Amino acid sequence: MGVLAAAVLALAGCSDDTEPVSAPTAPSTSTSPAPLPKVDLTLGVYGTPDEVAAYQSMVRAYNAVSDNSTVTVKAWRDRDELVDYLRHADDEHPVPDVFLASRSDLTFLQENGLNKPVDELLDERNVDFGDGYSRDAIEGFSDDRKLQCMPYAVSPTVAYYNTDLVDFAKMAKRGLPAPSEPYTRWNLEQFTAAVTFAARPRTGAAGVAVSPTLDGLAPFVLAGGGSVFGDGTPPTSLALSSDDSRAALGQILPILRDPQLTLTSAQLRAASPLRWFERGKVGVIFGPRSLVPALRGVEGLRFDVLPVPSISTSATTGDVIGMCLSARTPNTVEAADFLAFASSPDAVRMVTRTGYLVPTNQQVALSDDFLQPTLMPMHASVFNSAVRTMVLPPFLDDYATLDERVAGLVRRLVLSPGTLDLDGLTQRIDERSQQVLAPPTPSVSPSPSPSE
Repeated sequence: MGVLAAAVLALAGCSDDTEPVSAPTAPSTSTSPAPLPKVDLTLGVYGTPDEVAAYQSMVRAYNAVSDNSTVTVKAWRDRDELVDYLRHADDEHPVPDVFLASRSDLTFLQENGLNKPVDELLDERNVDFGDGYSRDAIEGFSDDRKLQCMPYAVSPTVAYYNTDLVDFAKMAKRGLPAPSEPYTRWNLEQFTAAVTFAARPRTGAAGVAVSPTLDGLAPFVLAGGGSVFGDGTPPTSLALSSDDSRAALGQILPILRDPQLTLTSAQLRAASPLRWFERGKVGVIFGPRSLVPALRGVEGLRFDVLPVPSISTSATTGDVIGMCLSARTPNTVEAADFLAFASSPDAVRMVTRTGYLVPTNQQVALSDDFLQPTLMPMHASVFNSAVRTMVLPPFLDDYATLDERVAGLVRRLVLSPGTLDLDGLTQRIDERSQQVLAPPTPSVSPSPSPSE
């Protein structure tokens, strides 16, 4: 269009000795075809009011330039609410044309025919899946040799530490093992020294608090060279009783179970590790990037981040959040157009600036829109490095049921007083997990023959 307009202008500027000849004008006998009406699309998201507002801003930017669709945001408070809606979707409550989903929901989405693979559609729209995106995120949402949803954000587990309770400069002056500047990595010895330094019995401050759950222990099992799940696709058991996993637990549990260093069972019943951290009563907790905005809002709290401490290797857990295209949308072309826009760097920046997510788009992840160098945490680059060590769990039909089935035993592993029976408890946890991951098939007795 621009070349054509330029050519027209150039011709209009030419002149010679001949008089211009006007072309005859024929009377108009037809009118220009009316533009097609825009289709209505919905974007399903979840999150805090600030997150939802960012998605709405992104959608307004798209609606301002789109000729074929108008997008409306439909929001839920959290992922569980959105998944519950999807489970009961029908003609009256349809699946959003484009919607956010956790990688852990992918099995459910595929089994119920709720998502449509997006690789070919986005390739047609020149979306580059090469170095521009985290390879782990791309692989995380790939199944059956297709990209099932467009990876949008990644959520590695990292360590958050109170910089008033954990002061590495003071530790180094006292000859204690401490990470060296720029404080972007540490090992088990340095972690142990830090949480011991942070514990202040006289003020009621604990050194460390870890959720006594399978998710809470998993990063340490992996960092110690162990495995959370057994072999097999899908796995038929947890693997906490394996030699490597027990060895990893044997190194970290003495710290997590030390009553001089950690929150008591009564304190954990009263409030979560996050709440105690917000009160300035815990030196180190573990969690995803989404904690950052709330922590920034706590008056007087100063914090930074480090990766999960290396025990025998660098590893952590995490999740990938994708934007999925509904398999039921009657407007696949328009929905794919919007998905391509939402995945662009400029669109991702709008949501990233809220501080809640680690973008899979590397251009944005390495920019100040994510790193936000004037805000806490100072070392936000830790999130990007943690992505490279993130171990994604296998696809499971119902992780929540598994977690619930082993919760009591895992809690005893972390919180039970006295001597720990590590071998016995881990064996029981793995056996309990098999009831969910590999339930016994009921035997069917053969029907008696008519002659009997």
